[in-house]
This record gives sequence, C-alpha cells and structure tokens, in this order.
Amino acid sequence: MKPMRRKALLFLAAALGSAAASVALVPQEGVAQMTGGQSLDILFPPRFGSWQIDPTVMPLEPSAEVRQVLAESYDQILSRTYVNAQGYRIMLSVAYGGRRNQGMDIHRPEICSPAQGLAVRQDTREAVLPLGPVELPLKRLVAGVGNRNEPISYWLVIGDGLASFGYGHRIALLKYGLTGHVPDGMLVRVSSIDGDNAQAFKEQDAFLRDLLAALTPEFRRHILGQA
Repeated sequence: MKPMRRKALLFLAAALGSAAASVALVPQEGVAQMTGGQSLDILFPPRFGSWQIDPTVMPLEPSAEVRQVLAESYDQILSRTYVNAQGYRIMLSVAYGGRRNQGMDIHRPEICSPAQGLAVRQDTREAVLPLGPVELPLKRLVAGVGNRNEPISYWLVIGDGLASFGYGHRIALLKYGLTGHVPDGMLVRVSSIDGDNAQAFKEQDAFLRDLLAALTPEFRRHILGQA
C-alpha cells in the first residue's frame, strides 16, 4: 500500500473513531450512583479506629474562580484532615462526579500539585494495598515546596471498576458510552506532611485500611471497583 494512501486511511479511521466516540458519549442514561444518592459527609465517617477529624485544622476556602471550576467538574467534594491517637495527621480528599466527571482527568495530583505551587519531587509509581482477599492498586507520588514534603496516594473509580488517568479514563468513558450509558466517577486521595516518604506511605496504608473497614459494605465495594 502506498504511503500516502496508508496515511489517508489512517486519518479516515481516526476521524471516524472520534466521531463515533463523540456520539457515543452524549449523555443518555446514567449508571447506578456509587454514592447511592448520599452525601460524602455521611458516607465517610468522622471517626473510625484511632482516627478522628482534627477540629484544629480548618480547610482553606478556594477562590471564586477555583470554586467555579470545581462546580463544573464535580457534584460533590470532601476535604478533611484526620488525626490519630499518636498525633499523626492524614488529609483525605474525595471528588465525586455523576455525569460530570469527564474533566476529572485534569485534576489528578500530578497536575493539581504543580498548579498549587508544589513541585513533583518523586514521579508517580504504582503500589498495591493488601486488603485481606483483595488488593487495591494505588498510585503514589511525592510533591513539595521548601520544607513542605507531601507524599500522596490515590486511586480512581469510573462506573463499576477501577481506572487510571489519561487513556484509562477515556477508554472507561468510551466503554460506557458505547452502551448508551454515562458512568459516575470518584477520585480518592490521601496525603500527609512528612519528610520520611516510606513512613508516610506506611501511615497512609494503615489509615486506608481503617477507613475502608468503617464504610458500609455496599459503598466499600463501589469505591474498590468491585460493584
């Protein structure tokens, strides 16, 4: 096949694929909400195990511009700081989008952290959190500025399964779009201010085990991608 003809066919295939995807992703029918229509404030308990919300830490109020972007991207956002009996603090951030989660990809920690003035000090790597008979795949990275060092762990759920950002996110949306459905999505992120990355991730794993154990069985299945 001549190179020019091959390029033309490839271009046509790409154009047809893009057109099909755009048609398929037009919102038609939603999937069952992983939140069950409940508030994140209720689904994530204020106290569990040795952890409780730290009343001394007040969340920062974002600017009007940032609030508008968040409102256009998500249906619910939860930001809390927990502290345990030993005084170790973990920040929990959850973003949930019903039909509005296509923009979630730009809010991944690798992009958000630099936008907030934190440099990525350790590139994203994969990790696994053992949870008895199942394992939760995590993404980990380290961000920071000056003396602030912030190890971060997170995962993404799209519809009924776990997904990755980038191509993984778009493929998950396309898969549902081809069936005429629009999936919901949730980003769960934990982080801590700690100069010892290994210790921070160990504390985060303990926090996540306690947190997941405290959730209702149905909601836990959803955010573990097991629905």
